[in-house]
Amino acid sequence: MIDLGSFSNEINNLFFVGIVAFLAAMILTPIYTHFAYKHKFWKKKRKTAATGEKLQVIAKLSTRKRQVPTAAGLIVITAVTAVTLIFNLDRQQTWLLVAALLGGGALGIIDDITNVKGNGSGVSGLSPRIKLAMAIGVASLGAWFFYYKLGYDTIHLPYFNDVFIGALLIPLFILIVVSTSNAVNISDGLDGLAGGMLLNAYGAFGVIAALQGNFGIAAFCITVAGALLAYVWFNIAPARFFMGDSGSFSLGMALGVVAMLTDTVLLLPVIGFMFVLEAGSSLIQILSKRFFKRKIFIAAPIHHHFEAQGWPKTKVTMRFWIISQVCGMIGIMLALVGGY
Repeated sequence: MIDLGSFSNEINNLFFVGIVAFLAAMILTPIYTHFAYKHKFWKKKRKTAATGEKLQVIAKLSTRKRQVPTAAGLIVITAVTAVTLIFNLDRQQTWLLVAALLGGGALGIIDDITNVKGNGSGVSGLSPRIKLAMAIGVASLGAWFFYYKLGYDTIHLPYFNDVFIGALLIPLFILIVVSTSNAVNISDGLDGLAGGMLLNAYGAFGVIAALQGNFGIAAFCITVAGALLAYVWFNIAPARFFMGDSGSFSLGMALGVVAMLTDTVLLLPVIGFMFVLEAGSSLIQILSKRFFKRKIFIAAPIHHHFEAQGWPKTKVTMRFWIISQVCGMIGIMLALVGGY
């Protein structure tokens, strides 16, 4: 039988860490903004696609006249790390999450700095191969800790018992974390887009973790959601700043780890469906151009395709938010009926 008193206290704690993270991010925002604008931490516009040709369609869609700084993901990273270290540090549930957040953030800030100092002629800061290698390196360390130190060795299949897969969990962990971080990174292309979708995803996983009794993981998710609320407040059009790779890689990696720790890997493509759609559209576009010399979409990822069709940027963003909210609710329902 559920101890209602204990459960109520845990729920109150979730609200508490979420509010503290929101306030911390709001306090950090003017500090970051002053520094970023003073030192001209401008994000350079990409001029070429991953396949080498000029980004003619996206160049036409980019009508922004003012300079906007990048790497504002540092606000979220700092707020979430501080709140977690002070109120929610737990070896089994949050050590790995904080490590993923900081590891992904370190990778991202290197890429952001490279982008700021470059001329925008490349795909984005560091080369894709270097970023992939670094992401795999960070994920591999996390996989080692997940398997050897935390002792995970099974994966849950809905409506069935847990299935033992042993050391195969290591490559699975790496695949999930790297794929999620890249999908979030690809989705960060419109004011408020990635931030809002991440907010929905972390909110859904926070509910699932709480229902499982994993309140440390739930508190981390709500902490991220609280910090993201503050970020999105300033990132909606016209954006004061961009998340940058520091934000997308850190939050994407941590989201993948959340799915692993809650044993809800099969729900990740459902809750994060819009991230899958964004990354999938880019992959399809690249493969089609390389092998068939033609484009499937007017521009990729798919949010640019809708832009090119004449949708206002805000319409694309808000409709993607709505779909991600629906996907989050579906994920929660599947978690309830699937025995997660």
